[in-house]
Amino acid sequence: MALSNNTNFHSSTFFLLGIPGMEAIHIWISVPFCLVYLCAILGNVSILFIIRMDSNLHEPMYFFLCMLSVADLIISTTAMPKILSIFWFHDREIYFEACLVQVFLIHSLCSMASGFILAMAFDRYVAICKPLRHSTILTHRVIKNLGLAVVFRGILLFSPQPFMLRWLPYCRTNIIPHTYCEFMALIKLACAETRICRMYSLTAAFLTGGLDFILIICSYVVILYTVFHLPSKAARLKTLGTCGSHVCVILVAYTPAFFSFLTHRFGRHVAPHIHIFVANIHLLVPPMVNPMIYGIRTKRIRDGFVQVLTSHKS
Repeated sequence: MALSNNTNFHSSTFFLLGIPGMEAIHIWISVPFCLVYLCAILGNVSILFIIRMDSNLHEPMYFFLCMLSVADLIISTTAMPKILSIFWFHDREIYFEACLVQVFLIHSLCSMASGFILAMAFDRYVAICKPLRHSTILTHRVIKNLGLAVVFRGILLFSPQPFMLRWLPYCRTNIIPHTYCEFMALIKLACAETRICRMYSLTAAFLTGGLDFILIICSYVVILYTVFHLPSKAARLKTLGTCGSHVCVILVAYTPAFFSFLTHRFGRHVAPHIHIFVANIHLLVPPMVNPMIYGIRTKRIRDGFVQVLTSHKS
């Protein structure tokens, strides 16, 4: 599989190592990975089904939550089957074209998930700061256009990545020390100048996750300013309570994402298996945790779940 250090090539296949240095316990690591994947599928499908069946949940926040659930489902399914095949069957081979598709889907869908979280923050801002205009600002048409804008942004910003990777000459090896095809992991195998590619990746990351996070922070600064000017403590607590689930989703989504981003680009002394674990947490844990957060913390979704169950029993 390894090639000469001085040989440029365009291999039709690459090989994913999984978690370097931990190959002996891949089968044990696969157990929590598989459980995370199953929980992510079950949770997000349940969220989609409940919101679809309960007309009381046909509101902007829950429409954006549906969009986030769809993105999370595709992200998990893009990465996890191949990861499990590596762990279970030692099936490390992946076609170069399939690798490029995986790079595009993972990066574009992660940017879409970030955009949907920003849209949910916008809904909280309108609901708290402009409550009388909430229904007139966030109409069905506006919700649809916001969703399409987030999708097109992800496609537009990250569609150049596969072409950049395809045009690069590769040398040294066609082995990827990772569990899935990741842009920076492939960049490190190239034997050409990759400064432009790296700068593009940084710019695209800032224009999606970075900018989204800044706008979310700004929206919550305004929200907190509005909340603390409410007349009573009970009203302040009740209003803040409507943001609790969304704040948890923000922390779950952005904490591992930023840590993974920083360690990949600046953590030269971080062990490779730590890089891989953080990257997998960023990719696989939020799709599992997001539906749990909204299912446990949001009374209306819990009530919708009970309503769907009782209606089917009757």
